[in-house]
Amino acid sequence: MSDFSEYAALARQLAERRRAGERGAAEEAERRRDLHAAVDYLQHRLTAQGQRLDQLGQAIGIPAAGAPTPAPGNPPAAPPGPVAAPPAGPPAPVGGAGPGAGESAGAAGAPGRPGVEAYPQVGVGETRLALPTGAAPAAGGVPGPRPAEADPTTELELARRYADESDRHGQQAEVLARQPALLPTWSPVARALAVYAACAAAAAVLMVVMVLASGVGLVDGFTLAAWICAGLPALSFFAGYLVLGRWGRPAVVAGTPPRYVHLGFLICFVAVPVAYVAYLLLFRLLR
Repeated sequence: MSDFSEYAALARQLAERRRAGERGAAEEAERRRDLHAAVDYLQHRLTAQGQRLDQLGQAIGIPAAGAPTPAPGNPPAAPPGPVAAPPAGPPAPVGGAGPGAGESAGAAGAPGRPGVEAYPQVGVGETRLALPTGAAPAAGGVPGPRPAEADPTTELELARRYADESDRHGQQAEVLARQPALLPTWSPVARALAVYAACAAAAAVLMVVMVLASGVGLVDGFTLAAWICAGLPALSFFAGYLVLGRWGRPAVVAGTPPRYVHLGFLICFVAVPVAYVAYLLLFRLLR
């Protein structure tokens, strides 16, 4: 009876172990599926990040990164050939003694036998070679301890954090790339207004120089009027138009940015004549 109870207890124990093993296998399979899903998700994120970085690089003139190609004319090095093994056989005899010399060599000879001498004794002043006290290490050295295996869950968590950090920096780069180099914090209308006004002010300065030159007879009245009414306003307008197209365009915006042609035309073709009229009024008031 005791044998049957022990057998039943052993069967129950084996059944419990089997169920525990099945549960462990199911949990391990579930963990592996979760790890594979996390790896696939991170792979998609990294691929999207790489494509976005390539787009940003192409927008600022940096070509997309590609696989390095070997230089032409340089074939890959051939693998080393087999190393020739030394010829098999007994080592060469020392001191020129060999078979057929009529004398036995090595430790087989003992003192007292004819034609055989004992081992040579170390003379005075010679150094006796010391025998090693321990076994010499191998030629490659003693291998160090194997590093501990990394936990996949911890490595995936670190990769996820790095991906989040990369997304954050990528968003900051996109925000900076959407801002032009000229007055990046200003609105497009305010930027265009400032650029056209600065160009009109420069044209007004040139107008004053030409008025002074006409006063000394270097410029006649018709030329001065033509430059004031058409030449200087047109130069200031095209200068502002080119400045907005060169430094007022964000790096990642496709197409032509708004340059507000009508606003610039109005500012430049009104500011220069108004500046000339203001100069005449000021000149008369000061006289």
